[in-house]
Amino acid sequence: MIEISQVSKSFKGQKVVNNLTLTVNEGEIVGLLGANGAGKSTTLNMVLGFLTPDAGNISINGLDPQRQTQEVRKQIGYIPENVNLYPYLSGLENLDYFCSLANIAYTKNQLTDFLLQCGLQENAWHKRVGTYSKGMRQKVGIAIAYAKKAKVFLLDEPASGLDPLASNELSDLLKKLSGEGASIIMASHDIFRVKEVCHRIGILKSGNLVKELRSKDVSANELEQVYLAYMKN
Repeated sequence: MIEISQVSKSFKGQKVVNNLTLTVNEGEIVGLLGANGAGKSTTLNMVLGFLTPDAGNISINGLDPQRQTQEVRKQIGYIPENVNLYPYLSGLENLDYFCSLANIAYTKNQLTDFLLQCGLQENAWHKRVGTYSKGMRQKVGIAIAYAKKAKVFLLDEPASGLDPLASNELSDLLKKLSGEGASIIMASHDIFRVKEVCHRIGILKSGNLVKELRSKDVSANELEQVYLAYMKN
């Protein structure tokens, strides 16, 4: 579970996140919609413990990201917009290496099973990551997070630049993780992907959570109209 309570953060006197309160339960996917500078990435970085809130509290399954940083990060799978992998290693070798950094040992069959479950086809496992498309790199990044047996997943624009098939495969995987009890926050500009994947949606504007709604209560077009109305005002 992710609990964000009355959290604020400023940079150079400008409030980037303002009194944000948000809870993500086990098995729930929450989408954060907002323009650049709305506070989405700052929020994720505070949950990760990379940034310290000026006010308020954050809890990950009862742990404080500031005081129990290492314990918290063991439970979190973070997938940024651009996954940083070693281009001269294969997808399989990257997965093995990052698992070893986390002191997790898997057999080759287990590693390839993670890649397969995350949508990377067998003919790509042994190819250098430098030859991969963005979607293929994203799948390896997700496999790394999945192999950690993370209980919380944070995704920052994960579908940016993905083709429709890769984006749809990402949606299916997130639903699978949710079904296994993971708590997921997905920050995105993609209104239709957020609507399709998430259980709840929050709209951020200038650091403020201006609207919260359940995906099942709106169509994609209605969500777009709500979002645009807040962005224009």
